[in-house]
Amino acid sequence: MIPKRKNRSAQTSRYSSRVFGNSPFRRSISTERRVSSGRTPLHALELSADLDGRDGSNRARGHSQIAAHDDLNAVRAWLARVADKKTTFENYRKEAERLLLWAIVQLGKPLSSLTHEDLQLFRQFLKDPLPHARWVADGGRKYPRHDPRWRRFYRTLRPSSQYQAMVIINALFAWLVEAGYLAGNPLSLSRQRIRRSKPRITRYLDHELWHEVKLHIDSLPKDTPRERERYLRARWLFTLFYLGGLRISEVGGNTMGSFFCRRDADGHERWWLDVLGKGDKEGLVPSSAEMMMELGRYRRERGLSALPSRHEDTPLVLPLGKSMQPLPRSALHTIVKAIFAGAAERLRLRGDGFAAQADLLEQASALWLRHTAGSHMADGGADLRTVRDNLRHASLTSTNIYLHTPDEERHRETVEKHRIEW
Repeated sequence: MIPKRKNRSAQTSRYSSRVFGNSPFRRSISTERRVSSGRTPLHALELSADLDGRDGSNRARGHSQIAAHDDLNAVRAWLARVADKKTTFENYRKEAERLLLWAIVQLGKPLSSLTHEDLQLFRQFLKDPLPHARWVADGGRKYPRHDPRWRRFYRTLRPSSQYQAMVIINALFAWLVEAGYLAGNPLSLSRQRIRRSKPRITRYLDHELWHEVKLHIDSLPKDTPRERERYLRARWLFTLFYLGGLRISEVGGNTMGSFFCRRDADGHERWWLDVLGKGDKEGLVPSSAEMMMELGRYRRERGLSALPSRHEDTPLVLPLGKSMQPLPRSALHTIVKAIFAGAAERLRLRGDGFAAQADLLEQASALWLRHTAGSHMADGGADLRTVRDNLRHASLTSTNIYLHTPDEERHRETVEKHRIEW
């Protein structure tokens, strides 16, 4: 076994444990290991010189701007740029791993030897990762990366996810070319289809289904202190999503100290939530009396004062018990999905006539709540500029998708208000 080379850059070494784990990359690999490696994360993969990319056919031969001498360290350098952005980092790592493992296992080629034709094959692979036993987790479950049941896929990717995967991979290749590591981007030859926005958001809850969700939350048990804390946490969490229109990453990444009060020109005190959101963009979310009331109720249940102090570091949503640590995104996701599942079960108990609504609720996620917030604001007659700013959209184009006019209402209003009057 050849020992690891010692000329790895300080920067890539710094991030290596986070990017691919702590296990060393050995330089020997058996045929059997190569076949089974698709079932393991890259930190457990053993690569030989013909697969690590040091002599890849697409390697640039001039001066490189990064110190990486093989594909794994080149990808580490690319990921290191977003190491402090958890969601972005995990999405980038996921797609890089998929491509690297597929290239090694399916083609027996390093990333730096992939051609335009190889990437077209990979595009087809994303639609249906075969063989499933190697690539797709049983039962559609997400297992921890250290679990032997872990796979790089846990379900069939939607077309939008396939598109996003290729966008990320294109960004990876483009960066490696710019860094002087690769000679060219094999994806730059592809015809990139412009993804057109849907005319209307479909993943949202209408007023009737949203009412069912609130009924289910209010029906949660409250007899013991722990039950009451769980109930008030769910109520507060869904208040944040609906009244604030927050993303799940914004709920997990901001604190109660981001609430502040200021007087307007007329002397009225108004509360705001200062949000650090997607792309590290700052935004101000109006905090209504309803939101502040729910915040106070939740804080008192946790033994805190009704109103937070400025710059207080208490997370927006807390674990049950005494912990004051922020809940990870996965835990927030689990809470939201459990509420939707409970509301769906209540609907099913009413009979077969509610099955379709129950099925829709079971598909819902935290993102649906953000879409629901925008849709209901628009339905309620809020100015689209208000909806845009509350959801922190860059333009009204992004906000127009929240306009939902039922076809019958649209027809009636057109007949009544759009006349030629000959």
